[in-house]
Amino acid sequence: MVREMWPETYKLNVSREIADKLKIYHALLLKWQKAINLISPKSVDDAWVRHFLDSAQVERHVSRESLTVADLGCGGGFPGLVLAIMRPDLKIHLVESDERKCQFLRTVSRETNVNVMVHNSRIESCIDEVKPDFVMARALADLSALLGYVDVWSQGNCDLECIFLKGAQLEKEIEEAQKIFTFEFDKFPSITDPHAALIHIRNISRNLC
Repeated sequence: MVREMWPETYKLNVSREIADKLKIYHALLLKWQKAINLISPKSVDDAWVRHFLDSAQVERHVSRESLTVADLGCGGGFPGLVLAIMRPDLKIHLVESDERKCQFLRTVSRETNVNVMVHNSRIESCIDEVKPDFVMARALADLSALLGYVDVWSQGNCDLECIFLKGAQLEKEIEEAQKIFTFEFDKFPSITDPHAALIHIRNISRNLC
């Protein structure tokens, strides 16, 4: 049985309005999942924790207001669409190459009355369309590849920040990424998975050859 939102033990509270919009999102996810593989079938019954709560924990690390945020390869909208529901002050761009998933994202945006910009394109193709202050990605690629995606943006914006949700191989990924890039970072344990973490990155620059 699907849980009614996330357990109180996670200490992540939202308003009634936000909760209602997340419930609409969840219902649409279950409906569309029957035709489109938006999330892993094994995680459907636990979607509140595995996807919604996992995404919601990003919000506490986005402290500044009125930022332009890019969610790369957002798939079913995690974490960008969840963040958009929780933080209407943010201007959020959802970048996804799969047209069917983009249709889903637009439907959730319309049904929840949340304003997001959906880009049906590869990440490399929207570099000139989006000028983010903050970049996010969840289960997309290793850290070196992610920093490669944001390289052009970081060159044009020295204040660019990134939050990436990563798994058990994070330490190895950091070591590999530091061979190519210099960056400052903080790590935070995931509240949904003891083997996962969030890495908050800033002051990114490519190493000189």
